[in-house]
Amino acid sequence: MSLKVVDNSGSSHAPAHKRNPGYPLDLDWVERVRMNRSALERRAGSIGARRTVKKDYQLAWLLKAITLIDLTTLNADDTPGRVERLCAKARNPLRAEIVDKLGVKNLRILPGAVCVYHTFVKTAVDALEGTGIPVAAVSTAFPHGLAPVETKIADIEASVKDGAQEIDIVIERGMVLRGDWQALYDQVRAFRKACGDAHIKTILGTGELATQTNIAKASLVCMLAGADFIKTSTGKEKVNANLVTSLTMIRMIRWFNEETGIEIGYKPAGGIATAGDALKYMALMKEELGTHYLNPHLFRFGASGLLTDIERQLEHGLTGHYAADYRQPMV
Repeated sequence: MSLKVVDNSGSSHAPAHKRNPGYPLDLDWVERVRMNRSALERRAGSIGARRTVKKDYQLAWLLKAITLIDLTTLNADDTPGRVERLCAKARNPLRAEIVDKLGVKNLRILPGAVCVYHTFVKTAVDALEGTGIPVAAVSTAFPHGLAPVETKIADIEASVKDGAQEIDIVIERGMVLRGDWQALYDQVRAFRKACGDAHIKTILGTGELATQTNIAKASLVCMLAGADFIKTSTGKEKVNANLVTSLTMIRMIRWFNEETGIEIGYKPAGGIATAGDALKYMALMKEELGTHYLNPHLFRFGASGLLTDIERQLEHGLTGHYAADYRQPMV
């Protein structure tokens, strides 16, 4: 069986892309932002009903989805051994027989990144040497974001020094709830400076921001401050990624691009566990921002269990049978 799939050689590992330089805080623009939740819900509700892909096309989309995953372990009981096993899975995300049957051995199907706590950055960097897969580190007092700013900046600098190429920072949700946009801008700007050449993903903690308008304004302020990606959640909140919030954030990305010419990446995280979920988010990105956004330098899933289900779905597409989870172990 042979599938026509876009070659992701270089994965995040990405094509040349103009980085967000950051812009002055425009409070007039921030105050103009308004979101209609009812309209967002209607639009988001139409995605799964109207957009489906079947058979070989679905298999191709699922292979693409693998290249968009930030393969993640962020547990209190993480160990170097667990991180090394996760990196081994990142090196070979699909079993050899699936790759052979799909006829995609010549393609470089690799996840977008491996995401870990700072403690394990060096472990992951060593385990992924030679693959081109970047290591992302969660930082700035993840997941709550409540620590002195000096501590958070030191956290970023330490992860970058250990080899992290991407830093997922956490904003202070209280700044959004108070409408203290200057404080949020200044802090994200300082984090961006500390990242240096490492790309910065700003985690909004959207489930704790109360309204879609707050989420939209926080997205804009982070982009003005220089964020390379905006991200929904830490995965530790009661409410994580969903299509309504995603629509809010990607429409702010589109508006920002219309005003500045800069393309900002988007990362939904938390609760995305099935291949069906992944396809809905990919359809949303394609329709709202264009097919070129389905590349790892512009779109990622923050997920730990998603790859397991994608592998099961690919095997089902080939054999007509679902394999047990243990046949696709993560760690």
